[in-house]
Amino acid sequence: MEDVDVDQVTLALLDAANDKDSLVQEQVRKSILTLGNQQPERVLSMCQDYLVKHPKLIVGHRVVILQTIELVVKSKIDEISYPRIKSIISLASDEMTRSKEVVPDWQQAASNILVAVGNKHINDIMEEILSKFQPGVLPHFFVVQTLASLSDSNVYGMVPFLNAILSTMLPMLGMAKQDNMKWVFSSALSHFSESILEYLANLDKAPDPTVRKDTFSSEIYASYDVLFGSWLQSREPKLRLTVAEALGSMSHLMAHDKLEEQLPKLIPTILSLYKKNPEHYIISKSLCQVLDASVSMGSRVLETQLDSLLSALHQQICAPIDYSNPPTVKNHNEILRCFSILASTFSDRLLLFVLQKLENSNERNRVGSLAVLRHLINSSTSIMENKKLLILASIRQPLADHSNKVKKMVVQVISAMAHHGYLELDGGDLLVRFIVQHCALPDTYYRGQRPADPEEVTNEALRSMCDNTLHLFTTTVGRLTDVLWPMLIGYLTPGQYSNATTPLCKSLILLANKKRAAQEPNFTIDFSAPGTNLPTPYVLMTRLLVNAAFPFRWRGHGAPSLSLLHALAPNIHPNVEPVWQKAIPLLLAQLEDASCDTIDKNKWEEGILQLLSKTLVAIADDKWSCQLAVEATRYLSTYNHLLEEKNFLYRCVGVMLQQSYNRDLIKKQLQEMLVSARHHDGIEREGVAMGVGLCASNHLDATLAKLDEFGKSDAFKKSSGIFGLLKDKNEVDVEKMKSTLILCYGYVALHAPEDQILTRIDSEVLKSISKHFNTKDMTMKLSLIQSVGLIAKAVSVCVRRQSYMFTRKQELMGVMLDFIKAEPTDVMRTPVRHLVMTTCANLVKLDPDLTENENFDMLRTCLGSVYSLPPPDAPDKGKEDEVLDPQQREVLYSETFKALNDLLKSVLARDLTPDGLQTVFKHIEGWFSSGLDHERERAILTTLEVLQFYFDSLSVKNMVTFHNLGALLGRLAPRCTDPVPLVRRAAMDCIYTLLHIQLRYEGFSLDYRDESVEGLVSLRERLDNPDHSVLYKTCSELTKIISKRLPQQQLSTLLFMLFEGLVDSQSNCSRASSVILNTLLKNRGASLQDLVPEVLEVLHVRLQVIAEDQVKVAVAQSILILATQHLHTVVSTLIAYPLPFDSWSCEMWIALGADSSIASRIMEMMIEKLNVLAPYVDKKESVLRPGLTKVATSQPLAMTCALRELMMNGQTVEAVASLFPQLFSALLVRVGSCVGVQLPKDINSNSIGPDRKGALKSLASFDVCGVAVEALRILLARAQLEEVVKPLDQDGAWDKMKDPQQHITGVTLLSRAMAKHAGPRLPAIVEALCPSLNNIYECQRVTVTAFFAELLSHHVVTELMMMDLLMNNMMERISEPCCTVRMLALRGLGNIAMGSPEKVNKYAKELLAAMSAGMEERDDPGKLITLEAMSGLSKVLLYLDQKNVHLLVVYIFMKIKPFLENDSDEIRCAAILLLGNLSRFGTDEPVFKDQIHNVLVSLLLHLSDPNQQVVKACKYSMRVFAPLVGSEQITSMFQKHLHEDKSLHYGEFINDLTKYLIQDFPNMLNFYHNTVVQFFKSNWADIRASAAMFIGFLLGNLPEELFIHMNMGNITRGLVMLLQDPDPTVRAKAAEAMGHFH
Repeated sequence: MEDVDVDQVTLALLDAANDKDSLVQEQVRKSILTLGNQQPERVLSMCQDYLVKHPKLIVGHRVVILQTIELVVKSKIDEISYPRIKSIISLASDEMTRSKEVVPDWQQAASNILVAVGNKHINDIMEEILSKFQPGVLPHFFVVQTLASLSDSNVYGMVPFLNAILSTMLPMLGMAKQDNMKWVFSSALSHFSESILEYLANLDKAPDPTVRKDTFSSEIYASYDVLFGSWLQSREPKLRLTVAEALGSMSHLMAHDKLEEQLPKLIPTILSLYKKNPEHYIISKSLCQVLDASVSMGSRVLETQLDSLLSALHQQICAPIDYSNPPTVKNHNEILRCFSILASTFSDRLLLFVLQKLENSNERNRVGSLAVLRHLINSSTSIMENKKLLILASIRQPLADHSNKVKKMVVQVISAMAHHGYLELDGGDLLVRFIVQHCALPDTYYRGQRPADPEEVTNEALRSMCDNTLHLFTTTVGRLTDVLWPMLIGYLTPGQYSNATTPLCKSLILLANKKRAAQEPNFTIDFSAPGTNLPTPYVLMTRLLVNAAFPFRWRGHGAPSLSLLHALAPNIHPNVEPVWQKAIPLLLAQLEDASCDTIDKNKWEEGILQLLSKTLVAIADDKWSCQLAVEATRYLSTYNHLLEEKNFLYRCVGVMLQQSYNRDLIKKQLQEMLVSARHHDGIEREGVAMGVGLCASNHLDATLAKLDEFGKSDAFKKSSGIFGLLKDKNEVDVEKMKSTLILCYGYVALHAPEDQILTRIDSEVLKSISKHFNTKDMTMKLSLIQSVGLIAKAVSVCVRRQSYMFTRKQELMGVMLDFIKAEPTDVMRTPVRHLVMTTCANLVKLDPDLTENENFDMLRTCLGSVYSLPPPDAPDKGKEDEVLDPQQREVLYSETFKALNDLLKSVLARDLTPDGLQTVFKHIEGWFSSGLDHERERAILTTLEVLQFYFDSLSVKNMVTFHNLGALLGRLAPRCTDPVPLVRRAAMDCIYTLLHIQLRYEGFSLDYRDESVEGLVSLRERLDNPDHSVLYKTCSELTKIISKRLPQQQLSTLLFMLFEGLVDSQSNCSRASSVILNTLLKNRGASLQDLVPEVLEVLHVRLQVIAEDQVKVAVAQSILILATQHLHTVVSTLIAYPLPFDSWSCEMWIALGADSSIASRIMEMMIEKLNVLAPYVDKKESVLRPGLTKVATSQPLAMTCALRELMMNGQTVEAVASLFPQLFSALLVRVGSCVGVQLPKDINSNSIGPDRKGALKSLASFDVCGVAVEALRILLARAQLEEVVKPLDQDGAWDKMKDPQQHITGVTLLSRAMAKHAGPRLPAIVEALCPSLNNIYECQRVTVTAFFAELLSHHVVTELMMMDLLMNNMMERISEPCCTVRMLALRGLGNIAMGSPEKVNKYAKELLAAMSAGMEERDDPGKLITLEAMSGLSKVLLYLDQKNVHLLVVYIFMKIKPFLENDSDEIRCAAILLLGNLSRFGTDEPVFKDQIHNVLVSLLLHLSDPNQQVVKACKYSMRVFAPLVGSEQITSMFQKHLHEDKSLHYGEFINDLTKYLIQDFPNMLNFYHNTVVQFFKSNWADIRASAAMFIGFLLGNLPEELFIHMNMGNITRGLVMLLQDPDPTVRAKAAEAMGHFH
């Protein structure tokens, strides 16, 4: 390559080095660097010359070139000649100092060159720089900066010069007046000092090991004097910081006496900088260096500065740390280092200072002080050893701090203290208490909320930290074991530590197991030891049992509490371990898979009470048990704010008293419970009552006596209030106490021994509570209801063994119903309803029976009171304090409905007969037709419960008639289509149960399963589907099952109920009634002949008034009977209805399709008409507008609509199958006839039937072609050609068929799908379609030709022997006057190669003639025929024999070439594919090989064509003609890498290819590169970029001797032109290519 070419390219790159696009700029740099690495001397020379010749070059451009020089020098410094080094040094020095003003980017780039050179040629650099660093003359800013950078990059080379440099620099410091000069001198001194220190620290590696610190001391001190004395006072913050940094580095080099002398001034001055600068890290770093130097030399003056130092350092340590801002973190660490340095010398004063600061009330001060303290404890262990007690005493104050941030730091300090032996000392227990207190913190934020302050320490975070700390104390700090045991037990029982129970228990379990395993004597706890502050074992056991009863509260304390009980067993009582060893693991196992939501709360609590009872039995010590009861009673007040826990503890006390035999104690504790209870709270009242009841199970007389005594005590005496008008507080409290007493009697009755309670019911229990029946107080009312229910329950248990007539049953029932009647009907806020119904259910079971009227009144009252309630989620408009929260309301509703169902079952159980069932059902059935969903839902669910109970309880001993089965089924069957899915399923379950009851009454056994009845199970599953058609079918099948099982005599009742169901408030249910009726009419038509006209008339009327469409469909099916007798009349009437058909008309057409023979007759009539009637007429739209408009004719349009609706019926499958070819042909031609056709304005002028005006309104959405397309789609679906329909749906073919622009595409997709999935049907279809090719309507010819053309691309044509027929049709169409038909004919001929390749040679002559003519077509404005001809020829060539094509190959090649660069993507793609297919017929003849090479470059460049299809075509063609190129390596390469579906790394591919082109075709290089250069002017930027890349790789791989073949001037001019291309990618590729000019 000529040097001039390299120069020209380098020059162009230098010109482009400041390109506006950053990627281009980067590529230009890379290319210059590439050239520079190959020819460093020449490129560096050109860079120098360029800078010299362009002295006014903009700074950015200059910087790029200087940076390039730096990079070349860095990478090739060993290859650059010494003269060039000298000239570069001179240039860089000149560039750096040319402008006296500081221009950072420019001068920094020049400085970087000097630094790069200085890594090897330090002496030459120093010679140049020192020439500009003369004594008495202020140097350039960047001269000093360069010296500083050199001292960093070449420490060993620079330090020997530093003494001289410092000597020269000293006088300059006084001359520096500008801040920037002061800054650079300061920075240089800082770097020099660091370099000297590094040099001295590594003297063993240094070239001159004799260098010492004092070599520089005097110069450093002189410099220090200027920096400290003058510059540090500057107002410029950046300068002050740099000076401070320098002073820190210099301090280590100053003579000790000088530093000692300066410290009193230096330290205060550095400290003062904190106030003047926002950035503190540099100041802290400098201060740390000064302190380190001072302490290292044993400074005495430092002590005088200590107070101010500590104050300033403390202020810094208290500054907040921003972890997203690294300098603040670094500053914090430097300050801690300062404290460590000071601690080594001044530990007493430092510690005293820090501890005094702990007393400061400021949050940040305390956090900072604690951080220092923690650091000192961890880092200065030996120094702090004798100060532990002082620290322990001082830490007490921050323990009381309210700030969580302070507390977090306190925890960290305590953790450090624990690891260093502080907690074993006196006062360590306070620190443990602090940790435990904060393990008990409550949550700060509720779920979903976040703190506004990101630095805020939430209670959760602090608590978690303390949990972890306590665990670490237990597990990793062995010395703390005896500190924590047994002290931690003392925190288990006070209420304020409740939230710490879980971590406390876990730690205590670990400690207990550890001590027990080691058999340590102090495992046994002395609970009464002085100073221990431990609870008694009684209180401890009580607390842990109550914890266990609520296992998921307080952070899941249940399991840890039980485990701790187990671990502490020997310390509680020697006898408990065997019981607990067996029982507690079983309880823990229950908790493993349970959660708060899944655990059975009542069962679990009962299990804990049983554990307590077994424990007391095992202990067998009445004195111990009595003491336990006393202390447990005393402990009740601990739970005043935890009422459920208190309730449970009352029950525990009841169990304790139950196991006690000390009557005096029992009376005393009962008195204590009754007197001290807080009666105003319902949960506590119930707890007291349950505890008293449990006590009564072993001590009935004593308990009743105590209750009687309590009821007569002074506590129940009322005071009169003001004039007797107002209730005072005492009276309210009395009502609550009475409520407690009433409840106590109820629970006493429930728990009392069965053999003792009956005699006491009237005389003691009811007598005591009945006097309160007239109360208006809600609390007493609820207690009375509950108590009566408990009494009834107790009696019902007793009467299992003995008869008993409960004489007061009616009276109690009346009282209960009065309570429920007094409740508001529109809202439920109290449990009165569910308590009353539960009580009534218990009372109903007892003798004597209720009268019929009493029973009726009870059921009506209860059902009405519950069913009429609004839904649970309905808004409650009551007062705020009365309204329940959603969860409470949901629970209340659930309990109420359960109570209602239990009551109804209790009533039914007293009379388990059909009459008894009807007694209950008559109160429910009226709610079935309610307009409110929730009322129907409630009624049907109740019915299901009742029926299931009836079936489960039924015992048939005699044959009895289930006489109300029909009535029940008539009410329930329509509900199977209720809008509410739950109602539907429940109705089906009811019917299933009813039919099983009937089977039992018919004498079948309980385990008998009737096949038809069991069919209801599968029907039920379908009811989840809201689809009406599914429900319709389900009703039909349900009717069949009912018909089969229903006795004949009950049919009339069923029909009567179903007729009523037609006017059900729910349209779904009226539909169900009609479906069932319709099914019955079909099945029993013969017997109802006299009623058919009347029934049909009713159904006809119903069709017009029923709103539900599916009901209309179900009813309209009956009209099919009429059609079997009067087909022509029905069809002619419906055809004349207004278009478009309304929904009623459509449903009737659909109904007619249900009978296959009728449907076939209708279809034949319509096909015949469609084939002869004109599809449209041409009308002049307006006198003012030229041209004709296609307007549809009415009768064919109506018939198309009718066919569409008729085929919607699934029953038309057989009819469609028999007429499919005729239907398909008629509808396809109809589709073609309707494209672009408009509706006539007078479409309904001759119509008859209902609502012509309504039809006119829907005309706007009526599409002539859309109707035909829909009919065609429905035809395919009905013909069970889902495989045809599916791809057409996915490809949007139906919409394409309607669109005039895409109609052919849509028909092609249809033809393709038919050929693939409906081949055997095609011969008949083709035969039916052929006459349309000669039709007068052009649109029909286009549609059929498109259909046939696509068929030819499938082999099914040959298999079914249709080839000759279709081939002839296509050849005839070649001379068609319509361009579109000619184009489609060519497409069809080309498709033969795809569908029947074996036939191609048979028709070779005709095919080649047609394609050649097509490529020369002149009447082809859009080149569509040409495109089709090329595409077709490509397909055909794949299968033609050599003999048929050989003579035409070169001729066709030449005709193709102009199309390779065509603007149309499709034509370009077709031409390239044709090249590939044509090359199959090529030979090694030179004339053909020349043709290949003529197009090779074009195809290679089009591999980066913007169109992906063109790229794939290129890959294909090149892979095919690869063997003809004449190079084995290129052939292998093409066939390996050029695959259509694989990505291609274009750069690597072209790079490798050019190597083979150079190797195998050196004589063609001139042709190749000239051809490529022509593409520099391509219309496509991608192609231009690829051409540049091609040239670049060609040059990069070209041996020197072959450059004679290259027109380098042409190439260079082209690339220089591309370097100015508007597209940045092209510019970048041109720059990259230029990088290969070496």
